[in-house]
Amino acid sequence: MLVKAPRGTSDTLPPETSKWAYVEGVMREVSRRFNYQEIRTPTFEHLELFARTVGETTDIVEKEMYNFKDKTGRDLALRPEGTAPVGRAFIEYGMASGPLPRKFFYMGPMFRYEKPQAGRYREHRQFGVEVLGSPSPYSDVEVIVLAMDLAAELGLTETKLYLNSIGCPSCRAGYKAKLVAHIQPKKAELCEDCKSRLERNPLRVLDCKQEGCRSAIVGAPSMLEHLCPDCSAHWDDMGRILAAQGIRYEVDNALVRGLDYYTRTVFELKWPPLGAQNTLFGGGRYDGLIAELGGPPTPGVGFGMGIERILLATEKGNKPIQAEGGVDVFVVAFKGADNTVGDTAFGLVRKLRKSGLACEFDPLQRSMKAQMKQADRMNAKFVAIIGDDEIAQGVVAIRSMVESWQKSVPAADAVSVLLEGVLDCAK
Repeated sequence: MLVKAPRGTSDTLPPETSKWAYVEGVMREVSRRFNYQEIRTPTFEHLELFARTVGETTDIVEKEMYNFKDKTGRDLALRPEGTAPVGRAFIEYGMASGPLPRKFFYMGPMFRYEKPQAGRYREHRQFGVEVLGSPSPYSDVEVIVLAMDLAAELGLTETKLYLNSIGCPSCRAGYKAKLVAHIQPKKAELCEDCKSRLERNPLRVLDCKQEGCRSAIVGAPSMLEHLCPDCSAHWDDMGRILAAQGIRYEVDNALVRGLDYYTRTVFELKWPPLGAQNTLFGGGRYDGLIAELGGPPTPGVGFGMGIERILLATEKGNKPIQAEGGVDVFVVAFKGADNTVGDTAFGLVRKLRKSGLACEFDPLQRSMKAQMKQADRMNAKFVAIIGDDEIAQGVVAIRSMVESWQKSVPAADAVSVLLEGVLDCAK
């Protein structure tokens, strides 16, 4: 039986891996500009972490989470998202007692058992940022601007920002009652999941994509009309800051995101050319999460995004990422009567690599024709040729694969000549 990768996972092979490296490099650079520091959390956590924070009525916990028992019977789960683990680490290492706010970014695999489709996998890599310790609307806007700058850096211009506020527990209670009263007469139109959620967590109905559920919420009351004074002031301040920066947005009253820990601000940054699955970034504020995990009351705000979807979008954008491949120099070694040629060639390869050049040679020392074909497949900029004649003369034959010239240089000068040639190609 042929063993294949599990459904919903994928292999990334060269040279496509270079596109990943490029995108991840851009993410690190943009995060550096905003003074975010990298944090790395375990791939699996205690199941309770996600049940308490993400929410027991969410699709993630009810249907999508990969959970299991370890050899001692502890309930564990592969992480489905990145915010709760960052919050757990924040508490565990006593970061609340240090200077605030703390600003983090992360990237790594997340796991959700959902229907695989373009840009959506059961194992996907996620990039996210978190700001812990700031209740200021400036922090909300900062993470939004970071997302927009990152998208623009990757050639994804003309993104659309969608915003909403889902208030806080104190102002949400009255809103939930009015939302239920609006939906109740249309309960029969709801999917089975939302019929249950209507009683337990009616905001989840707003997040459902089923046609009947979308129809049932038409004309539903807006959370923005039921905000308490503090939440209303936060919403107004954020709008003012965005306007001052010339950032346009649309209000989406049905935008609640799919996680229970959100409070006040929720947002999505979409890129319309991607089609139905066009949300690039999604996030918001979560002022109660740290306290829910047993830490001191600590406000937070952040976002997450799937790297696979970003890569899919860049293929359609105005700045397609070119897969990198190839080497700077390919050393061709003719097989002689003894190992002198091979040893000399390998020594040159080592010197070239130490000088910072990407270099390769054929350990099998096949024919000149075969090695030149290999150099061409690797998009080598230069070929350095060594045989018995070159060793006898103390030279290395250098051929430019870009400009099609060839010359012999003293063996002692080969590294400097090739280094200069590669640098000239980069200009």
